[in-house]
Amino acid sequence: MLRNQELSIYMLILSVITLLSTLFFYLFISPVAAIYVFVICLILTCIQVVFTFWRYQKIAQLSDYLRKVTNGDYQFDIRDNHEGELSILKSEIYKVTLMLTQEGSSLKQDKLKLTDAISDISHQLKTPLTSMMVMSDLLSSKNLDEEKRNEFTRNIRIQLERIDWLVSSLLKLSKIDAGTIQFKKDEVSVIQMIEKAAEAVLIPMDIKQQTLKFSGADNVTFRGDLKWTSEAILNILKNGVEHTAEGGEITISYSENALFTEICIYDNGKGIPKKDLPYIFKRFYKGTNASEDSIGIGLAMAYSIISAQNGDVEVSSKEGEGTTFTIKFYKQAIKSIK
Repeated sequence: MLRNQELSIYMLILSVITLLSTLFFYLFISPVAAIYVFVICLILTCIQVVFTFWRYQKIAQLSDYLRKVTNGDYQFDIRDNHEGELSILKSEIYKVTLMLTQEGSSLKQDKLKLTDAISDISHQLKTPLTSMMVMSDLLSSKNLDEEKRNEFTRNIRIQLERIDWLVSSLLKLSKIDAGTIQFKKDEVSVIQMIEKAAEAVLIPMDIKQQTLKFSGADNVTFRGDLKWTSEAILNILKNGVEHTAEGGEITISYSENALFTEICIYDNGKGIPKKDLPYIFKRFYKGTNASEDSIGIGLAMAYSIISAQNGDVEVSSKEGEGTTFTIKFYKQAIKSIK
């Protein structure tokens, strides 16, 4: 404390004031008055020294706390409900510490997610790459007949298309997570969006002799991005087509009220087991009824696209009866609480 230059100057000024005041009263008033003035000044100086020493202790505690923060220790709570500049400083430091704690936790979670994502991507790419390497070695054989050669070539192309789709989907998901995609906020016709999404599943549905039905008013709209929302709906429709038997039916109903626009996609397929329901929107999660070719990324992308547009999606299902996806696009910045 005594090494502080400002404090040394302050104490010197107090000493000079004490001596000058005592001298003035001694020369112009009386020696007794001078003694009283000297004692009072001395008491005030001692009080000031004690108070300054107390403040130095508090500041030293804050300095020690900040050193702990730099070492990653955020456990100490220094909030102070008393009035005063030190209390305000404590509260501000606590706010900064709390923010650093949250950011550190968020960075840790992001790091874990990145590690898991890299592991999942490696796993997903390993199988088709291994398959293509084996088939490419077989194609180099001169004794391979033409029919097998064509089969291997076709399989390699299928695997390449699968890898291309996987990489493209992962890039889209990473952009959504990073917030680099600017979703439009146009007034979108729901029927137009559904028809755009359904175009890609009409042929697979025709092959399986499935029926697609719409139910809703033509003037139902929502504020969002036509292209991205169509892709989200398409991924949900693909899931329905995959898990609905031949001759099955998929129904899309839509409506609008003062709070939100609702879209329900129902299929009468095999349904989703109860144990899988909490995880179906998780990336790379493959449910009990998932096909061998399933990657487990389509529903995760649909969820991310809808959530990024002030929307929400829920699923209900019963095994053997079918599955319903309920999508809500809210007109205000609110979401249902799960």
